[in-house]
Amino acid sequence: MAASSSLPVVIWALLLLLLVEAFAPATAAAAASPSKRPAHQPPLFPELDHFTFTPNSSHLFSQKYLLNDTFWRRKPNAGPLFVYTGNEGEIEWFTTNTGFMFDIAPDFGALLVFIEELDHFTFTPNSSRVFSHKYLLNETFWRRKPTAGPLFVYTGNEGDIEWFTTNTGFMFDIAPQFGALLVFIEHRFYGESQPFGNDSSQSPDTLGYLTSTQALADFAVLITSLKQNLSAVDAPVVVFGGSYGGKVNNVVVFWLLFLVLASWFRLKYPHVAMGALASSAPILQFDDISSWSGFDDTVTQDFKSESLNCYSVIKAVWDVLDDRGSNETGLLELSKTFRTCKTVHSADSLTNFLYTAFTYTAMTDYPTPANFLQNLPAYPVKEMCKIIDSFPAGADVVEKAFAAASLYYNYTGDQKCFQVEGGDDPHGLSGWGWQACTEMVMPMAVSNESMFPPFGFSYEERSKGCLANYGVRPRMHWITTEYGGHKIDKVLKRFGSNIIFSNGMRDPWSRGGVLKNISSSIIALVTEKGAHHLDFRSATKDDPDWVVEQRRQEIEIIHGWIDQYNKDIAQM
Repeated sequence: MAASSSLPVVIWALLLLLLVEAFAPATAAAAASPSKRPAHQPPLFPELDHFTFTPNSSHLFSQKYLLNDTFWRRKPNAGPLFVYTGNEGEIEWFTTNTGFMFDIAPDFGALLVFIEELDHFTFTPNSSRVFSHKYLLNETFWRRKPTAGPLFVYTGNEGDIEWFTTNTGFMFDIAPQFGALLVFIEHRFYGESQPFGNDSSQSPDTLGYLTSTQALADFAVLITSLKQNLSAVDAPVVVFGGSYGGKVNNVVVFWLLFLVLASWFRLKYPHVAMGALASSAPILQFDDISSWSGFDDTVTQDFKSESLNCYSVIKAVWDVLDDRGSNETGLLELSKTFRTCKTVHSADSLTNFLYTAFTYTAMTDYPTPANFLQNLPAYPVKEMCKIIDSFPAGADVVEKAFAAASLYYNYTGDQKCFQVEGGDDPHGLSGWGWQACTEMVMPMAVSNESMFPPFGFSYEERSKGCLANYGVRPRMHWITTEYGGHKIDKVLKRFGSNIIFSNGMRDPWSRGGVLKNISSSIIALVTEKGAHHLDFRSATKDDPDWVVEQRRQEIEIIHGWIDQYNKDIAQM
C-alpha cells in the first residue's frame, strides 16, 4: 500500500493501460491471410469451462443400454423396459449394486435402462436432467470361462449406431477366435441418443454438450460399468474406430469421428482400453499439420489415375453448371438433365449433388461390391470413368457428369427422379455442423490442380459463419490442445502404446492420417489401393491379397496385446 500511495492515480492508470496494450491480442489487421494459419496466441485469461459449449453446464442425461438383443423379446409383442431411475449418487455405484435387474432380464425378455451423467466435467447445482444413450451388445462369441474374453468396443461416431454396426463386419469376423464380447456404442446427439429429445439440436444451451470429450467420457463410464455388471472387470478392452465428420463449406459432412475417437480414447483412457485400432483416422487434419487441400487432391488423383479424360470432364463441368444455371431457362434445362423431382432454384444444389457423388465414391472405392453409403459395384471410380469415356466426342459435359454420378445415386436403377434440394437426414448426421463450429475445426481447401473448383479456407470466415448459424465461435486450435497432433511421432513415442493406425491411400482422409510407424507398439498399416476403413468391412472370397494381409497383421498385433495383458494380470 505504501507504494500505491506514493504514486498519483493517473500514473497507475497509465501503467495499467500499457500492460493491457502489451498483452492484448493482435488486431484483425495483423492477422494472417485467409490461406495461412494465424499465429496461435494463448488467451490472456483462461476460459471458465473448457468442455461444455453452453452458458450453464448443469444438466444430466439418462443412458439407455440395449443390453443384448437375445434378452429383449421383439415378437410377437415387444418385451418390457426395466428402467432404473437414477438418484442422488454416482450411477456406477447404484448400477453395480442392482444386479437383480440383470439376473431377471432373460426371464422377461427385457430391455434395460439406467441413468448416467450428461456433463462429466462440470459440477453445478442443477444436475438433474437425463437422456437415453444407446448401445448394442452381442454375446454370441463371448468366452466367459476360465477367464472372461476381451471386449471389442466400437466407439460410435456421427450417425445411427445400427448403420455402422452392419458395416463393421471385421469385428464379427474375428470375434470367435478371440472369444470376444462385441459392444457398439452410439455417440451422444446422433441416432437415437438425443439428450434433450427433439430439442437436442435447437440451441447452444443443449448442443453445448455435444463434444468429443463428453463422448469419450460416455464410452469410459459405459465400458467400466458394463464390465462390472458382467463380472468381467479384468477383461481386456480393445476399441475400434472408423472416422469423425467432414466438410462444412462444401457438402461432405461425414465420419471423421469414430475413427479419431478410438485413438483419442486409448490416449485419454489407457486404464479402460488397452489397445485401439483406428482405421482411416485423420487425427492430423487440424491446424496446419497436414495439407489443407489433401482431401480433394486425393479424390482428384483417384479419378485421374483411371482416366485423364474422366478428370478433364469433371474439371470442366463446374463452370458450365454456373453459366447454365444463371437464369431460369438454364435451370429448367438442368433440372431435366439431372431428372430432379422438382425444378431447382440454384445450380449450387447440382454442384453439391455431383461433388457428393464423386467424393463419396472415392472414399468407398472398394475392390468388391458394397452398400455402405449406396449400392455400388467393385472399383466404382473406375466404373464412373468408364461411363464418362463411353460418350462420343463433343457430348455435353453436364450429361457426362450426371451419367457418372448416377452410378452412385442410382446403381440399382430404382430412382425415377432425384431430390437434390432439401431432403432428409437418413443416418442422423445433423450434429456435425455444430461440432465443426466448436471444436472440430479442420481447415480444408481446394487447390487449382484439383478437378473441383478452387476453394480457400479462412479461420475468420469460419468464425463468422458459426456465429451467424449457432451463436458460437470455434475454438480453432482446441483439438490439438486437448489431444495433441503436432510432432506426433516424437510425442506418442514417449507415452503412447498399443494403437494401430490403418489407412488406404485411395481414401481422401488418408492425407490426415498417421502413415508411418511411431514406435514398436504404435503401428501404421498402409495399403496403396485401400479405401475408407476397408479393413473394417466383412471379409469376402473376392478380397485382394493385400486386404487379407492387412487384416492378418491387425489380428496378429491384437493377439499380442491381449496375450501380454493377460500375462500381466496373472502376475498381479
